[in-house]
Amino acid sequence: MSESGTAFQNLVEILRTLRAPGGCNWDRAQTTQSLLPYMIEETYEAVEAGEAGDYDKLKEELGDILLHIIFQAEIAEELGKFDIRDVVDIVTQKMIERHPHVFGDRKDLSPDQVRQNWEALKLKNRKEEERHLTVLSGVPKTMPSLLKAYRVQEKAAQFGFDWERAEDIFAKIDEELGEFKEALAQNDKAAIQDEFGDLLFSLVNFARHIQAEPETCLNGTIRKFSDRFDKMERALQVRGLTLKQATLAQMEEEWQRAKGLS
Repeated sequence: MSESGTAFQNLVEILRTLRAPGGCNWDRAQTTQSLLPYMIEETYEAVEAGEAGDYDKLKEELGDILLHIIFQAEIAEELGKFDIRDVVDIVTQKMIERHPHVFGDRKDLSPDQVRQNWEALKLKNRKEEERHLTVLSGVPKTMPSLLKAYRVQEKAAQFGFDWERAEDIFAKIDEELGEFKEALAQNDKAAIQDEFGDLLFSLVNFARHIQAEPETCLNGTIRKFSDRFDKMERALQVRGLTLKQATLAQMEEEWQRAKGLS
């Protein structure tokens, strides 16, 4: 067995020990459902580390995700559903089947062509009971809305349902912005929410066309805002002011200084 295989098996055995009689009471009490929030949290932490390019942190967070995968598989094995080998086998087979240009008749495909083939093969290989499902039904319902919008549009585009050029979406954005302003003017709360959603969807569509992943873009802006806001707050504290005590003019003054430093 390779060193990586041995390390993997050691982690599997640790989980089994923790779940066994005489192991850890907390680990023994966990269920498939109780662990899901923790797995989601670890995934977000891995994404954050990856976006920051912090490879030491990413290494740690990927380990936490791997732990959850093995933990879930261990619980499933106890229930007689599947084990970790089944998990590895199914993803291994999937990777081979979804890459016929590598593991079959070799072809030099572009990334876009690979993605199109992936979606086509995914539809072709659906189980019989899943044949009635649509292309978009494969997008997880619990996915964050911004990322879900991107994936829905991406999947539709695989079949030609898409704008030809990014510039063409500007007119749609202007149209949605006009409808949003009209809803605001009428103070129609239901229409405001509806039109704002349409506007966001159009902006995501534009981002996809210029290959700017919107979730990453927005996270970057949030980090930038938070960094500047923290600098502004600390600068006010140096002046003996809290955020509640400071005037808008004082906050704006320190905000502009923070912008110059970032």
